[in-house]
Amino acid sequence: MAQHTRLHTLTTIHEQGIMPLYYHADVALGKDILQACHAAGGRLLEFTNRGDFAHETFRDLSLYARAELPEMVLGVGSINDAPTAALYLQLGADFIVSASLREDVALVCNRRKVPYLPGCASLTEIGRAEELGCEIVKLFPGSVYGPEFIKAVSGPQPWTSIMPTGGVTTALDNLTGWFEAGAVCVGLGSALIGGAVLKNRDMDGLTAAVRSALATAKELRS
Repeated sequence: MAQHTRLHTLTTIHEQGIMPLYYHADVALGKDILQACHAAGGRLLEFTNRGDFAHETFRDLSLYARAELPEMVLGVGSINDAPTAALYLQLGADFIVSASLREDVALVCNRRKVPYLPGCASLTEIGRAEELGCEIVKLFPGSVYGPEFIKAVSGPQPWTSIMPTGGVTTALDNLTGWFEAGAVCVGLGSALIGGAVLKNRDMDGLTAAVRSALATAKELRS
């Protein structure tokens, strides 16, 4: 079951504003990434379900986080069906993310009181997700819709919380655009934990990058 309560997880997402996400099969590398994010002050990470036996990697990371970094809120992305969601919930996922709205996944997560962040790209999808109990929806791919989409939605639906992912970078003008539009959090994948970090295992560089992104998000939302 989840290490953290639904309320704590949602609060962490809102407060941190930056959700680092990555996939790699190497457990040792994953532990280093967790440590680097934690050292930067991050308490949130999404592991994406994108490779064969990814759940086995996540299991080891989940156990490691519980023992060594209990403050970390660790979730799983790229979940497309209820059985896979249930598998990761059993392995301790604190939240579940998907690229599209999957009602079967929402029901499984609600039964376990675990936040589900589905990918939505229209007011109809957002409305249905909120009816299913989703507190935060993911705008994906963010690069296609842009900050103006969030700004437009906030007019008729000021209660809606949106997290863009895909096309989000650590550049000041990019983050400024998203947060000024009203994004509650942004998902940062390759722009933060990119190929160079994974290949060179540059954990000092990752810590610095995460620390900078967190500081920028805090300043832009203050």
